Amino acid sequence: MADKSEPIASPSKSFSSNVHGGRTVEECQGMIRRSLRSPTVKFLREHLQKSGCFVGDSFIKAVNCDKQISGGYVRGEGIMVCSNHMNIQDEVDQVVIHELIHAYDDCRAGNLDWANCAHHACSEIRAGHLSGDCHYKRELLRGYLKIRGHEQECVRRRVMKSVMANPYCSETAARDAMEAVWDVCYNDTKPFDRAP
Repeated sequence: MADKSEPIASPSKSFSSNVHGGRTVEECQGMIRRSLRSPTVKFLREHLQKSGCFVGDSFIKAVNCDKQISGGYVRGEGIMVCSNHMNIQDEVDQVVIHELIHAYDDCRAGNLDWANCAHHACSEIRAGHLSGDCHYKRELLRGYLKIRGHEQECVRRRVMKSVMANPYCSETAARDAMEAVWDVCYNDTKPFDRAP
């Protein structure tokens, strides 16, 4: 992000724990191809195109990652999915959707600065909320058993983890940024508010 060769962590990057050793790059690339057929992925790619951002077939790539992340988005390079941290199709789908929301935010904002804690927090709030990262079934599988209010709590937890991984954001700066932009960004559902 922000003209860096290494992506800043995002909530989707901690989704998979690599318990089963992950997939090969080739296997993951096949899973990405299946993700491209998903209605949500098609919808997001279409809206990226409508916003003036080209998203070709090589925009989303499978790679091996050294860090304990599931994927990331880098401006000018696209989306990476960490094959060695993916085990099932649903994980790949979630990473692709989450990172496409970051790409959409980057495209539509025009001046998004990934080094700005508030900008980063806003995109993470939106991606966590809109991608389904915090669906209660996923939370239960992660060991979080709270049912009431789980979604916002999950989004907050994952935003903090991601923004704190940004080298420009301390824990205090990440928390302050998240709180400052929470209401506006959590309620910003574009492009899903345009769904038929």
